[in-house]
Amino acid sequence: MWGIVFFVASEGQRRVTVFDTTLRDGEQTPGISFTFEQKLEIARQLSSIGVHAIEAGFPASSQGEKETVKAIANLGLDSKICGLARSRREDVDACIDCGVDMVHVFIPTSEVQRVHTIKKSREEVLGITGEIVSYVRDHCDLCMFSAMDATRTERDYLVEVFRTAADAGATILNVPDTVGVSTPMAMRDLILHLAREIDCPLDVHCHNDFGLAVANTITAVEAGASQVQVTVNGLGERAGNADLSATVMVLESIFGIGTGIRKEKLVETSRLISRYSGIAIPPTYPIVGDNAFSHESGIHSHGVIACAATFEPGIMTPEMVGHRRRLTLGKHVGRHAVRQMLEEVHLHPTDGQLDRIVEKIKFISVKGKRVTDADLYEIAESEMGVGNGGRFIEMDEFAVMTGNHVIPTASIKARIGGKEAVYSATGTGPVDAALKAVLGMLPVRVHLKDFHVEAISGGSDAIGHVTIAVEDEHGRVFDASASGDDIVLASTEAMINALNLLHRLDSPTGKGN
Repeated sequence: MWGIVFFVASEGQRRVTVFDTTLRDGEQTPGISFTFEQKLEIARQLSSIGVHAIEAGFPASSQGEKETVKAIANLGLDSKICGLARSRREDVDACIDCGVDMVHVFIPTSEVQRVHTIKKSREEVLGITGEIVSYVRDHCDLCMFSAMDATRTERDYLVEVFRTAADAGATILNVPDTVGVSTPMAMRDLILHLAREIDCPLDVHCHNDFGLAVANTITAVEAGASQVQVTVNGLGERAGNADLSATVMVLESIFGIGTGIRKEKLVETSRLISRYSGIAIPPTYPIVGDNAFSHESGIHSHGVIACAATFEPGIMTPEMVGHRRRLTLGKHVGRHAVRQMLEEVHLHPTDGQLDRIVEKIKFISVKGKRVTDADLYEIAESEMGVGNGGRFIEMDEFAVMTGNHVIPTASIKARIGGKEAVYSATGTGPVDAALKAVLGMLPVRVHLKDFHVEAISGGSDAIGHVTIAVEDEHGRVFDASASGDDIVLASTEAMINALNLLHRLDSPTGKGN
């Protein structure tokens, strides 16, 4: 328990600052290249959640990168804007030309890096370090210095390099675990040693090659680091960096350390980066994954219905991070979860009916089929002998146009609450256009969260099964499916089925109009 005592100082809550490098190291993830407009929106989002410093990019790497960093620096954000530079004057000049608040200079210090990447002696590295940090401070108020590959650098020499940087005016020293080989105990020992030897704030940048980036980052803070470097969704070179949401929530919820991050926007931020990067968030991803607060097992569902802290941390709630708790259907589902899901749409089966509904759900799940919310309601209504009272959205006509020289366009005519609605939309493909046309008819904000299609028969005329999940403006998720030999039509019908579920939950009777 030494760590907890260490973190909460007698005069109040200890705080650390958050340095986000999604736009620099995160974009170095293989296959990721954010557009100019995306980078500006990401910077705005990071500032809005309270990130203290944003590493906007590496200006000297290209003219386009320089223009982007300059544009971000001119946004007038609350966050400090940082530019990365090698230990070269021309790199520093490129950062200064962009108008950044901080210049981050680095130089390799481990023997393997010095010998094979920059071919410099220890003495040469020391000389370059003092010179470049002094040059930065002559032109900028804030200078971060990184000893690249610090965790593989001989301890006494690392201290010498960092002391040289601090004496030259570095305002913060970054300790990078460049290839992710440190362990929490080793990181703690290193930071404790550096904090004793050097009078300068310490920052830590951990890579996730062995899955220890967050653990090493937290341990560094325990040992005295006052700033953490993170990326959204743990993006970065190779296996990535320490994840922002996990790092923040461990510090805040477990150790009681303030970060200043608006935690209720973590899920929103994660999904923005996922959309722009094209890298999906695994359902089991901590904090922000779809399953982070989802429960299928009967024992777990029963427990969280009675008291959320039974099978959730308690010190972290879904609402705290912008998430929602969700009960899901599968072969492990229990009676309490099914009853609650049905009561939300005003279906009240008897005990006998409930037993048969649960039995059918498990039977379907054992066969390997996903049971959607729509399946549950259909099973329940059949077992209870009731109808759904009509559908809020009924499709009358649907058409889609596509081709190699035609922008995919879809048009739909439907009855929404008994009133006719017509809408057209374009998309990247016929399915995208069709789903946008359906969503465009709605007066409320709903977005597509998940789309999955699989063939359930062979041949070119195969029957396709489409499963769709939509999320409303309150964070509620609804899923439904449809099948057919026309995948565009099946996708449209699945979307309408999911939207009817949304309306059903909001309807006072739970049966739509």
